[in-house]
This record gives sequence, structure tokens and C-alpha cells, in this order.
Amino acid sequence: MVADGKTIEVSLLGRSYRVACEDGEREALLQAVAYVDGKMGDIKKAAKVAGTERIAVMAALNIAHELLSTRLGGGLDVGEVKRRIAAIEASLDGALAKQEKLF
Repeated sequence: MVADGKTIEVSLLGRSYRVACEDGEREALLQAVAYVDGKMGDIKKAAKVAGTERIAVMAALNIAHELLSTRLGGGLDVGEVKRRIAAIEASLDGALAKQEKLF
């Protein structure tokens, strides 16, 4: 993988792609590439699907299903968890501020 300015070269199923990437997002992008490449490899092995485009579509559908299953039903909604943590932090900050006034 070669970084060049605001683009990075990544590989999916052995094919190279240049993708725009901000400096602070490089690590997250590389993790996403590794995840998608793994999913595509699994589909290629298990389903014997021919063609990179078909494999990519199947991987996208599987990843979308995972995401929606996590958000809906009994899954974990990361956004809601973050909001609840922020609310708890605010409550703790308020309680600690009251305690500091006592001393």
C-alpha cells in the first residue's frame, strides 16, 4: 500500500485501487479494507462466485446485513451507546462539581 498525498493505494482480492483518504482517517480506512478484503475472500472460497464485481456486491450485502442487524433488533446501536455514555459523563461531572464545592 502506497500513500501519495491525500490518496492511498489499497488492494482488494489482489486488485489495486487508489482511494482518497485524509491523514487522520488512514488507519480506519486500512482496517476497513482489511475487513472487506477478508469478506470478499470468504465469499470467493465458500460460494465459488465468479467475478470480482459479483463478489464485491455479495460482500457489500453481507456487510450491510451485519450493520443493520447490529442497529436493529437485539443488536447494539453504537450511536445510542455513545449518547448514553455522554449523558452519564455529564451526570458524573455535575455530581463531582457539587462534591468539590463541599471542600
